[in-house]
Amino acid sequence: MIQHQITLAQAIEYTKKYRENPEKNLPNSETFQAQSIRSLLNQEGCESFRIYYGKKENNTICSVLVGVDKNGNDILPTSSLEMRTEDDGIILEDAFQCPPVCPPPSPLNG
Repeated sequence: MIQHQITLAQAIEYTKKYRENPEKNLPNSETFQAQSIRSLLNQEGCESFRIYYGKKENNTICSVLVGVDKNGNDILPTSSLEMRTEDDGIILEDAFQCPPVCPPPSPLNG
């Protein structure tokens, strides 16, 4: 088993427990495009990624993903106002949130 891996049974248990008692303003799931995740992970020096939780203007909770270097530091853009298109300082959010954009039925959302 790889680090952080869990069984399908555990994942089903966790997601079912959450759906039975959801947190206010928190989506059931968020979907990120694979290419966006690859770009985040392919940044120079990226060893992992971190998920921060944020709150949008409409009070919906969202995930904010950043790359992390070998020392545990966030890999951030040089300017807080700059939208980076190169492979460094990429910050991801704006995932497809469920609801309203929900995945097809699976054991994790049934």
